[in-house]
Amino acid sequence: MNPGAAALVLLAALLHASWNALLRSSHARLQAMVVMCATDVVLAAVALTVLWPDLALPSRAAWYCIAASTAIHVGYNLFLVRAYRTGDLGEAYPIARGSSPLLVTLGAALFAGERLSLLTTLGIVLVSGGIMTLALRRGRIAAASLPAALATGLCIAAYTVVDGTGVRLSGDTRAYVLWFFLCEGLSVPLILVAHRGTAAFVCSLADATKAAVGGLLSILAYGVVLWAMTLGPMGPVSALRETSVVFAALLGRLFLNETLTVRRVAACGVIALGAACLGYRP
Repeated sequence: MNPGAAALVLLAALLHASWNALLRSSHARLQAMVVMCATDVVLAAVALTVLWPDLALPSRAAWYCIAASTAIHVGYNLFLVRAYRTGDLGEAYPIARGSSPLLVTLGAALFAGERLSLLTTLGIVLVSGGIMTLALRRGRIAAASLPAALATGLCIAAYTVVDGTGVRLSGDTRAYVLWFFLCEGLSVPLILVAHRGTAAFVCSLADATKAAVGGLLSILAYGVVLWAMTLGPMGPVSALRETSVVFAALLGRLFLNETLTVRRVAACGVIALGAACLGYRP
């Protein structure tokens, strides 16, 4: 992977962990998710009408990917909120993120014809293994957070392969990212409102502010990742992005009073070694 691209993906990892920490710290996570999506819609609309008014539409083939990814993201957001109801950030987040790189690598091999080197494959395994280790509590994963977190990971793998394919077909990364966030940002609140009614919008000012910042961080983080997928294989990009769990563990310790044990620090070291394998260029 290009060193510059790797650095940007690591920045995206930090941004991703930050918006998840903001969501986890919210007292009304479902409502916070609605605010985050609404923020993404506003940002995407402003970018399309003010920053790049002459930006061409994504290609026809890319629109199928945008539609599929939007549907998958609805499930992802619902499962993510449920996972944070039953588990800590440092527990649910690693399960969700750690299960996805291996699934992405498999999906990219099956549907995009990607083949990886032995070192890259080792890096993906180390990152995934280290991430899953972070989720252990006293030698086991808490049963309460496992089903929703694994379902979240499956959704992550699915939308990563779909978006990785779509952004390559779109003709312009900016067009794909902005139209995707516009579609996804509109669909999630509509579904949540249909499920919860106007209660989906009831949110304190503090939680709404955190969610709005989270929306900004999410669009930046995913935009960078999709751009990186136009420069290299999906599996390594996905695995490197999931180093966000290291940042999540630190943020959970610093701001959410979650425990950071010696085992978790060692797991972070394994993840760093895997990231080094992914970024190595002979």
